[in-house]
Amino acid sequence: MSQKVRVTYLAAAWCLSYPDDELLARVPLMRSALGEFGGALAPFEAVLRQFETMDLMALQGQYVQEFDLGKRHALHLSYWTDGDTRRRGEVLGAFKKVYRGSGSLVNTHGELPDYLPMVLEYAATVDLAGGQALLQQYRPSVELIKFGLLRDKLPHTDILAAVCGTLPGASPLDEQAVMRMAGHGPPTESVGLDPYDPRLLPMKGA
Repeated sequence: MSQKVRVTYLAAAWCLSYPDDELLARVPLMRSALGEFGGALAPFEAVLRQFETMDLMALQGQYVQEFDLGKRHALHLSYWTDGDTRRRGEVLGAFKKVYRGSGSLVNTHGELPDYLPMVLEYAATVDLAGGQALLQQYRPSVELIKFGLLRDKLPHTDILAAVCGTLPGASPLDEQAVMRMAGHGPPTESVGLDPYDPRLLPMKGA
């Protein structure tokens, strides 16, 4: 079971990353690895099919539109719990501490350490238990990303659902249930970044 989880996490990390030639070359590997486990391939099918059929520039433009130009599907986990407050710096430091504690060199690829694909790759390739602990700690963030993708009818929804399915307990049925699970209330100390989507106000605490 742990091997299936590792494969799921690594494939999810890749599918949620900015597409390039290297990523597209990995599609057969992802199909083969996921196909070894019953049902593991299905949540990835729609995204992998896009990788196989769409022009790379179109894929890149779509990714920027959906994941970079706004916060609706922000992939940085602490954004959803701490927003753009000064406390977020402490949270990011805690992520770095986890990575350093593993004794392995973790390449951040220029991203903040709470970047979901990075956490997934860390869990898949370095420390499954430690990575899952981070995902569980930030379960509300992962669930809110999933609901945002679902609302916009993006194929990555099923991938987020597959990740949530590896964590203890059932997923909340809606965003309100996620907020009740985490304790809802927007941070008040802004440091001047983009305003939040009013439907997805960040939550206090992790």
